Amino acid sequence: MAGITEKSIKILWANAAGFCSFDGCSIRVTGVADGRYTLGEMAHIKGNRSGSNRYDPQQSDSDRHDYNNLILLCPTHHTLIDKPENEAIYTVDILLDMKKRHEETVLTKLNEVEINSLDELKYKINQYLTDNYNAWNQYGPLSERAQKNPQSESLYETWVQIRSEIIVPNNRAIKVLLKSYGHLFSKSHQQVVSEFILHVDSYEKWVSTEISYEPVIRFPESFKNLIQG
Repeated sequence: MAGITEKSIKILWANAAGFCSFDGCSIRVTGVADGRYTLGEMAHIKGNRSGSNRYDPQQSDSDRHDYNNLILLCPTHHTLIDKPENEAIYTVDILLDMKKRHEETVLTKLNEVEINSLDELKYKINQYLTDNYNAWNQYGPLSERAQKNPQSESLYETWVQIRSEIIVPNNRAIKVLLKSYGHLFSKSHQQVVSEFILHVDSYEKWVSTEISYEPVIRFPESFKNLIQG
């Protein structure tokens, strides 16, 4: 589809695991008929042209065709969400929630490994935290690269991509682990776990441009200390 970059296509299809993201739909939209063709359609959450459902005239072209504004659907559900009479039903928030739940379900299945102890849980979480820290340290706004080249558009674009491709997926994976095995933490640590989950949710909403940066709950250092300390 014109305007959608190859990178966004790869992320969308990979995170959806080749299945329709619509609630309750289990249709596989890739590898149909022995891989000869696919059924999947990359639907715009905010409409891609004036007059289409959920169109946002303030949205830039790059944001309009970015992974964060796309949801993978089967033809039936793509048609359903774009019918004019359904615009009030399938709002931007509803579709973003659908996409998020579907991708979290995918992560849950990928993380279906038996964890029997708190140490195992911490080890698994720390792998994701370390990846996020390295990404932040190398390309984040306080990184050496950013400090040396504060006006670099290419560096900023790289950081924007890394947020979507590394940090948000890793945060989701940690959240899935916490939802499944958070009971392994003591009662005194449940508040810290809850604060991290709130951070994950608000950070993702910022990355997907649902909210401005001000309401984002900062990463709780206490969570890092809990996992690594």
